[in-house]
Amino acid sequence: MLLVQLMKPFYIKQENGRIKLVFAYQYFSIKKDDELFHFIPVEGKEIIVNAKTMEVENLAEVFVFQKGNRFLRLPLYQLLLVSDIHTRLLSIIESTDEKDSTSFPIEGAEEMIQQLEKENFDRMIDYALIQRNEALFQELQTYKEI
Repeated sequence: MLLVQLMKPFYIKQENGRIKLVFAYQYFSIKKDDELFHFIPVEGKEIIVNAKTMEVENLAEVFVFQKGNRFLRLPLYQLLLVSDIHTRLLSIIESTDEKDSTSFPIEGAEEMIQQLEKENFDRMIDYALIQRNEALFQELQTYKEI
């Protein structure tokens, strides 16, 4: 059995209901018979997961791992069968979902939005006066009182 020693995507992209995990040098390594093999992106370099079903879609992708002058070429379907990569994938995807779902409010943003809305409203009143549009001016005055 192969054990995933390190699995850290270079970047993660979510699009069209899919989660794409892209790997680069030194971000993915596996252990086989107490020997550590490091991922090299010569063939496949990404894992695509369906966000709804959580199934890997690009099973034919071939990942290459290297230790010195020895190489391991593993299709993704085989890597999924003989290693603990599922566990790693789920933890990466769950941590990504938590980051995406958490909103970080910008300090003072609400006050800034209110200030910008007020300035925009004042410009609309100025525009009504410049255009001598009394109906628009009266309508804007009623909104200002609310």
